[in-house]
Amino acid sequence: MLDEARGSDQLAWIYCRDEAQRYSFGVGKLTSEEARRIGRAIARLPEFLMPRLGFYPRGEGKRYRPDRPYHVALRDQYLREHWAEINALCRLNSLPFDATGEVIQKDGVWRVHEFTWQMDAILFWDRFEGRWLRGSDFHYPERPPNLRTLKPLQNWPKFDPRDVR
Repeated sequence: MLDEARGSDQLAWIYCRDEAQRYSFGVGKLTSEEARRIGRAIARLPEFLMPRLGFYPRGEGKRYRPDRPYHVALRDQYLREHWAEINALCRLNSLPFDATGEVIQKDGVWRVHEFTWQMDAILFWDRFEGRWLRGSDFHYPERPPNLRTLKPLQNWPKFDPRDVR
């Protein structure tokens, strides 16, 4: 909403009430700190929804769905060795972990995963040493500056290659 009198762009009004928290009728109200955090998150929405340069949709083809245009390939060996950790991290961070079933054989065996949102695909690509796909070729974009990291797993055992045998 554009506030003509002040000349500023206002996205939302977030109401809070600190003094009402002491009483039973104020339990459902936001505190000023909660309202401030929500306001900061709303202000960052355009940043999260902005397309990142270099991270393009895969393109047209028989295996590509228009509602999931971003594809990331993981090395099959890495996927098998770290399956439990990848699955747990994706669940913890609400990242979709949808395999297309496509297998690419270039310098090893790669399994393809698809994403609806570009930021989900970028976070997955960055954390799990994936390859960005553009058509049927690997694409090597630069890591974006100030890219947030995924929430880490607590008390997760370190990878031991002897456990894979």
